Amino acid sequence: MHVILHSTQRDLDSWVGSSVIHLGDKNVPNALMFIDKYTQVGHILRPIVKAIDSIESMCESSKAIQGYVSSTFGGARKLKRTILADFFRSPKAGCDDIVTLVSSKRGVLRITSAWNWCSNLHKKPFFPIFKITGFVGFDGKFG
Repeated sequence: MHVILHSTQRDLDSWVGSSVIHLGDKNVPNALMFIDKYTQVGHILRPIVKAIDSIESMCESSKAIQGYVSSTFGGARKLKRTILADFFRSPKAGCDDIVTLVSSKRGVLRITSAWNWCSNLHKKPFFPIFKITGFVGFDGKFG
C-alpha cells in the first residue's frame, strides 16, 4: 500500500489530502467493515438532503408551516443553516484520542459522528420538520 501511495504521489504534480493508509483500528478492524461503513453515507445523507431541499416548498405551500418555521427558527434559510450547522458541529465525536482524530478526521465529518447525530435526531428542535417532509428513518429504503 505504501509503495502504491508513494508512487502515485511521485507521479502527480501535487498531492491534496491525507497520506495515511487506513488498514484498520478498533472501530474498523478490517477492509470489509471499512467498505461497509462507508456505503452507509448515502443512507445517512439522503434523508437530510431531502428534508433540507423540501423546506422552501413546504413553507410556500402552507402558511401554517411558514409561520411555524418563521417563529421557531427565524425563517427557512435560517432553519436550513441550523440543521447543517448542527450536523457538522461535533467533529470529535467517535474519536477516543487525538491520534484517532488527527489520522482519520482531516477536516471531514466522521461517519461515527454522523451515526451519533442520526441516533439523536428525535431530540432536535427541528425533528418535526423532518417528519413533515416524510422522514421515517435512515434505513435507505424509506428516506
